[in-house]
Amino acid sequence: MSGIISMKDIRKVGSIGIKTIVYYLCTTAVAIVIGLAGGNIFKGFFPILETSELTYNPSETTPFMDTIVGIFPSNFITPLSESTMLQVIVMALLIGFAIILVGDEAAPAVKGINSFNAVFMKCMELILKLSPIGVFCLICPVVAVNGSTILGSLAMVLLAAYICYIAHMLIVYSLAVNFFGGMKPLDFIKGQLSSMIFAFSSSSSVGTLPINMKGCEKMGADKEITSFVLPLGATINMDGTAIYQGVCAIFIASCYGINLDLSQMMTIVLTATLASIGTAGVPGAGMVMLAMVLASVGLPLDGIALVAGVDRIFDMGRTVVNITGDASCAIVVSNLERKKAAKKAAQSSNT
Repeated sequence: MSGIISMKDIRKVGSIGIKTIVYYLCTTAVAIVIGLAGGNIFKGFFPILETSELTYNPSETTPFMDTIVGIFPSNFITPLSESTMLQVIVMALLIGFAIILVGDEAAPAVKGINSFNAVFMKCMELILKLSPIGVFCLICPVVAVNGSTILGSLAMVLLAAYICYIAHMLIVYSLAVNFFGGMKPLDFIKGQLSSMIFAFSSSSSVGTLPINMKGCEKMGADKEITSFVLPLGATINMDGTAIYQGVCAIFIASCYGINLDLSQMMTIVLTATLASIGTAGVPGAGMVMLAMVLASVGLPLDGIALVAGVDRIFDMGRTVVNITGDASCAIVVSNLERKKAAKKAAQSSNT
């Protein structure tokens, strides 16, 4: 809800806001598809673990069309009590957009939601600080039973994720800035290099924001557009995190000896794309989003322990993808708006 409310200024910026949201949602959906594809390619290198500590009771597979119909809750309490993640996300989207449409009258609701968001973020921060102890206790019996197999598989899942990160940036962003941004991909990567380095070391999209804004303006993006697109992207654009969800979902499923069918993978795409809107741009937030994705297809949440130990290494790469996606959007939207303005000027001069 807080993520949606942060987009309240979209009405003021009109077509810029629409272009930005469409770009972010499309690239995120492509990113999760790339993550799932990469995970399936490397699936043969992922082990089936033998452990009594992590168990899985398979649930009945739901057809994808039934999933689409079922994402709309009959009430707003049941999804929260039953942890039906897609319904929770849709509920949050509906309430968030309703608050925006109500306007000034909903100011107390905005303040309350943002306050609760700050409280829950602090709770998450405390949990993440304690998580190494829990992860250590969960992963010890797994390593004891499986030995070096689990360590080798973690190296493979990291490799799979980073290959997908690089592929997404070189293919999706390069094509976007080339065809829609009017900029050579190599020039874009050079201009984005300082932001990438800072993002890799800090693992924070929000922390990289000032450097990213300055870099985009040097590359020719309009200041008015970067001041809207980049802060919004730090909140709702999570391409790197989406790739991480795809790779890790396949890895965790493989460890339990589960083969995800097409319907389940489509559900992952839908959940990760929608969940990216409310994911915080801070270190460790990707694990919370991963829990939502796993829950959406009935995979055991205990499996997060398998990747939590190396989450920081995942986080460094996915943050680079996230901020690069924000920058590519700023370049694309700036170029499209300039073309639109030039076209209007040409039409007015002709008349």
